[in-house]
Formats: sequence, structure tokens, C-alpha cells
Amino acid sequence: MLTNSTTSIMLRRFTSFSGVLKKLSHRLEVDQAVSFGVLTRIWGIGAGPVTALLIATKFTSELQGYYYTFATILALQVFVELGLGTVIVQFASHEWSQLGLDKSGRIIGDRNALSRLVSLTGVASKWYIVGGIIATFGLGAGGYIFFSGPPASTVNWVAPWFLLCFITGINICLVPIWSLLEGCNQVARLYTYRFIQGVLTSLSIWIAIMLGAKLWTASVSSVVSLFCAFIFLRSRYWPFLKTLLFSDTTGPRINWRTDMLPMQWRIALSWVSGYFVFSFFTPVLFKYHGPVVAGQMGMTWSLISAIGAISSSWISPKVPRFGMLIAQKKYEELDRFFWRMTKIVISITILIAFAIWFLIYMLDNLDFHPATRLAARILPPLPTGLFLLAQVFLIASLPFSSYLRAHKKEPLMFLSVLAGILTGLSTLILGKYYSATGMAIGYLSINVLLIPFVFFIWYRCRSVWHIGGSN
Repeated sequence: MLTNSTTSIMLRRFTSFSGVLKKLSHRLEVDQAVSFGVLTRIWGIGAGPVTALLIATKFTSELQGYYYTFATILALQVFVELGLGTVIVQFASHEWSQLGLDKSGRIIGDRNALSRLVSLTGVASKWYIVGGIIATFGLGAGGYIFFSGPPASTVNWVAPWFLLCFITGINICLVPIWSLLEGCNQVARLYTYRFIQGVLTSLSIWIAIMLGAKLWTASVSSVVSLFCAFIFLRSRYWPFLKTLLFSDTTGPRINWRTDMLPMQWRIALSWVSGYFVFSFFTPVLFKYHGPVVAGQMGMTWSLISAIGAISSSWISPKVPRFGMLIAQKKYEELDRFFWRMTKIVISITILIAFAIWFLIYMLDNLDFHPATRLAARILPPLPTGLFLLAQVFLIASLPFSSYLRAHKKEPLMFLSVLAGILTGLSTLILGKYYSATGMAIGYLSINVLLIPFVFFIWYRCRSVWHIGGSN
């Protein structure tokens, strides 16, 4: 039985420990949004090996190649979105600096800011509805042509592919809602939702694989994601959405051509270039080396992508704050906050990259059946290590690009296009003749060459844009 003095000591120790955790959380900029963003990525890292193991045991090597190549072909939807989602976040965050939510969830505040936000919603909704229709038919037809070519296969992919394209078109129509919520600084609830959605989506994937759904698995998880989105928006943000969609405002409006297009076409070129940086590896290997090697690349890249996903969990929730500080011209506070976030992102990126490489190295060297079977479905440690190192260089530049775009400008367009062209060419040429290792060498070389220019552009733009600012 505990005495009063013992209980008192335990309470003091607990209080002291809680204080240390709070200080650490504050120093690492861990709020609710970051916490759930990181939890989502941690879940993804934990769920990833489970998914990979199920695919390795339930899918043939050929089927695995089709599964991951489906995802990279669907990434072509970037040619429809053209970066508008990123532009929406920046424009919405500037208007939100003068707005807020009342107790019922409706938007209140400056009428002119609300008018501009409503007009932004109208532009975004029209764009993505048309884009969703184009993506459904364009991806469906393009994928059919791609998968119908060599190498020949007996995998039943046609019906699963067309259904997945249809669901993807519906999901594209929801993109402006997520961008508006993020731009309006609703990141705490949004990232909490994404964590729950991520858990349910992973569970649906596992169940579908175990029940023998094969390539229908991707469609099953997409339907679950849509269902989660409907429940979340209807229960949490229906008044918010009604304000944006049905308000009759007569104040100033955001004009897409004069206000948004100057930034969007630059973002669009950056995003399109990004396809060749992030999503071109697997289709090239599928075409020149077959679905088995493509499946290895796809599974490995899904692990590598976790680095960017976790790092962005720190920086993405802070982008609206960047925009609000810029709108208020609090540049000194902005810079202090930015450098703190940059140190956190780079440290976490290096730590996770090493952990992933060590995991793959151990799998490659362990001598028991489950490990060797899983190791056969991923790339060897050498090309994986080269890809990981390249990814560290790339993600180190992420806070700098986020900082620049929060000014509603895109000075990195030329660099992004150049990176896309060089990476696309090196992937095509080196991938054809030297497979994944050649691709990795090319990708690393280009990042080492170009990323330092991001820092130079950031320094130059910051010096020019912040003249006359105050804290």
C-alpha cells in the first residue's frame, strides 16, 4: 500500500516528466497537426512492411509489378491538376489571416476576405470537376494502351484498371476541399482525419489481399477512402463548405487569369517535372525489364517515399502559418520559425533514411525464409542506398521551397523543370541499359548538382521580398 509521501513523490516525478515532454514538444514544434501527421507516417511505415509481406506472399512477382505500376501511372493525374491545389493553399492562407470560424462552424470575419475566398472556391471547384472527368477517361485510355503493349501477360488487369480510374476521377473532385481546409488552417482536424483514414485504408488493403482481391485491392482501398471523406466532411465541415459554396458575395473576387495563373503555370511545370523525378522509375523498368523488376522498384520506392511523407508532416501543417506571417509582414518571426523547422526536418530525414537502409540491409543478409522472400521483392542495398541518399538531399530543400511558395510565387520553376528533364532522361537511358542501379546513380548525381541552387535562390528572393518588413 502506497504512503502519502510515496504518492507525492510519484506525482512530482510525473509532473516533472510531463514538463520535459512539453518542452521537447515545443522545441520540436509538435502540435496536434504535427502529432497526427507523424502518427500517420509512422503508421504508414509500420503498415508498409505488413502490406509488402502480404503482397510478397499472396501476389505473384508479376502481379506485384502490375500493382505498383498502377500507382505510378495514376500519378499522371498531375497533368490534370497542374498544381492548382498548392496555389489554393497559398491564396486561402492569406485570406484566412482575416477570417475565422464561429461556434456553428461557419466562416466569419472581413467581408472582402470572405468574398475572395468564396470566389477562390468557385474557381477551384470548376477546375477539378472538369479535371476529374478528363482524368477518368484519359488515364483509362492511356493505361490501356501502356499495359496492352509488351511484355505480354496473363494477369487480369483490364477491369480493375478502369474501375480504379473512375474512382480516381471522383477523388480528384475532392482535392480543392482538402486544399481549402489546409489553407484555412484547419490542419489539426485535417491531420487527425488523415491518420484515421490511413489506418482504415491499410486495414482494407490487408483484408482485400487476404480475400484474394488481387488488382481489385487498389479500388477497394479507394472506396474506403471516399467513404471516410464523406463522413468527415459531413460531420465536421458542412457549415464551412456551405459558406464557401452557397454564399452570395458581391465584394472583391480572385480572378484566376490575373491573380492565380502567374503562380500556377510555374507550379504546374514544377509538378509535371516532379512526375519524372518521383514516378517515372517503375514504368520504365516495367517496359524494359518486365513486371518483376518493376515490382521490386515499386515496393522499394514505397519505403523510400516514407521519408518525404514523414518530413512533410512537420512542414506541411506550418505552411498556412508561413502565409499568415507573410501577409502580416512579420518577417523576423517568420525566419526564426523557418530555421527551427528546417533543422527539425533535416535531422529527422537523415535518421529515417538510415533506418530504412539498415532494415533493407538486414533483410538482404538474414538467412531465413520470410526474410529472403521479402528481400527478393525489393531492390538490393546498393541501389536502395543511392536512392535514399538522393532523397535526403531533395528533402533538405523542402522547407526552402515551402517558404518561397508561401509568398504566392514560384521562383523554383526553372530548376524544377531542369531537374525533371535531366531525371527523366537519365531514368530512361540508364534504366534501359543499367536497370535500377543506373537509375539511382543518375538520380543522386542530379540532386547533388541542382539542390544547392535552391538555397541560393531562397537567399536571393528573401533579400528582395522582405525589404520594408517589420516584426
